[in-house]
Amino acid sequence: MLPMRSIRSLALSGILVAGSAFAPIASAQGTRSPSVDELVDAVVQIKTFINPDGRTIENLGRERQGSGVVISSDGLVLTIGYLMVEAHAAEITTNDGRTVTADVVGYDYDSGFGLLRASASLKVRPMELGKSASLNEGDKVLTIRAGGAEMIRPANVAAKREFAGYWEYLIDEAIFATPPVPDWSGAALVARDGKLAGIGSLIVGDATGKGDGVPANMFVPIDLLPPILGELIAGGRISGPPRPWLGITTDEIKGQLVVRRVTPGGPAAKGGVAPGDTIVGLGGEATPTLGTFYRKLWARGSAGVPVPLDVRRSGEQLRIDLQSVNRLNHLKLNSTF
Repeated sequence: MLPMRSIRSLALSGILVAGSAFAPIASAQGTRSPSVDELVDAVVQIKTFINPDGRTIENLGRERQGSGVVISSDGLVLTIGYLMVEAHAAEITTNDGRTVTADVVGYDYDSGFGLLRASASLKVRPMELGKSASLNEGDKVLTIRAGGAEMIRPANVAAKREFAGYWEYLIDEAIFATPPVPDWSGAALVARDGKLAGIGSLIVGDATGKGDGVPANMFVPIDLLPPILGELIAGGRISGPPRPWLGITTDEIKGQLVVRRVTPGGPAAKGGVAPGDTIVGLGGEATPTLGTFYRKLWARGSAGVPVPLDVRRSGEQLRIDLQSVNRLNHLKLNSTF
């Protein structure tokens, strides 16, 4: 843990991090840069209570805790979506110990973002949204978790690359920061300008994806939020055709896509896909990587499109015809939005 003196030296308005290169960048609008206390206070603790019938309870639990970032003066809080999906109630706790209830505003499966809104004033300065596209490998950043100044850590951008998650999730340019921190869920990634560059999602054992064995936190880039923010606030989800979802948890192991789990009640389970099956293609087209598999799946059309899944089982190749669905319709969201 950094000593308090070093933590206080993280201020972005003219002081360097740990005596090294975290130099300030003036605001383009000419306004003052946020102080370290303001950055810290903008990161709050969230606690959510999940619909008892929620389909995510088995993997994520009935009660969930993590961090969120206040991004507007009316109490809008951005977090990672798995903390609040299927929630029927939520609360926010500030770093000075005040707890207020919160409403669930919206959830976007494609990006992984979730939004809450405090029911009363949080009395903190919101953190301004930055530009994750401006980050480069090697850049100095900060990670901030809920809990006060002790939760600030200096970090470096180890990589910006594609991330394919085993839960039918793909980001073209995720941000990987080292060294990793614990309690990363919903943590803020802050760039040198004092603005929000990403939201913490998970930890990986290979920052660059090249087998280097360097652990890192993966952050969802903030640039994915502005195009969908208005729709999430207005309706809880984005409009437009939803992607087809199969309900398959898949591991990429030595160049093979091995089914780890199928979601009960999902299309894959209904169609007979089984753990241990190896996915080899879609309709005769090879899918050698998770990224390739997801792109070919989503290119077939919107949710509801039939999906001819090619799998290998016990040395035999099979064609399993599945009927895809909209994942949001599979979840218990009626009490949420």
